[in-house]
Amino acid sequence: MVSGADDRPIGVFDSGLGGLTVARAIMRRLPGESLIYFGDTARVPYGPKSPDTVRRYSREIGTFLHEEGVKAVVVACNTATAHALAALRAELPVPVIGVIEPGARAAVAAARSGRVGVIGTAGTIRSGAYERAIRELAPSMEIISQACPLFVPLVEEGWTEHEATHLVAREYLTAMSGNRVDALVLGCTHYPQLADVIARTVGPAVELVDSAAETAEELARTLEARGLLAPAVDQARHRFIASDDPRQFLALGARFLAQPIEHVEIRTFG
Repeated sequence: MVSGADDRPIGVFDSGLGGLTVARAIMRRLPGESLIYFGDTARVPYGPKSPDTVRRYSREIGTFLHEEGVKAVVVACNTATAHALAALRAELPVPVIGVIEPGARAAVAAARSGRVGVIGTAGTIRSGAYERAIRELAPSMEIISQACPLFVPLVEEGWTEHEATHLVAREYLTAMSGNRVDALVLGCTHYPQLADVIARTVGPAVELVDSAAETAEELARTLEARGLLAPAVDQARHRFIASDDPRQFLALGARFLAQPIEHVEIRTFG
């Protein structure tokens, strides 16, 4: 990795807490980089909302992060990536990276027999964004999509191994196991918390694709190509910001980030 000289932070945002899994992957891949993470906890979830509403929220957050002095923005929310990535790239003067294109590349690489499954929120699945991204890379790929809206509240309730979660997973994922997909894209940042349940439901032959690591790799390539990497001796500093009462963020965020969060700032919109 080539060291740069840009110690500005990287902005990462999500509709809530799930994007902390992407932040965790970035911290692992780029340990010298500082992050500003924004979780829109006052307006979560984005999945059921209209594309126009998601774009408005995303543009507000993107503008806020730019004003905070970030050198790049990572859209860690699949729904926001689906509906707002193009608008953010057109409006912000810094690189903007979403989670869908990296996830699509990993899914295509894992598809041995040309059949991929995609699960996500209702908004992500309805957008068709993963299907388009996968078919740009592999036009003949067979794609089976399934919205799994109950997964997010189950994760936030802490029911990652609850009997109800297993029942819901079987209900949602029957088509995936029945059609023998090679890879299953976890198209929501909450879903890696249910990876064990999902893996047991679809079977060991199906590779689960979490786009977080792929997104971190794309970010690293982008920063290096543009000379934006932090100095090698830089000490990373991380800020966490929510748009609502920070108590849930503090209580659940450590589970997604896999390390303690000591302080959460508040920034509200509208």
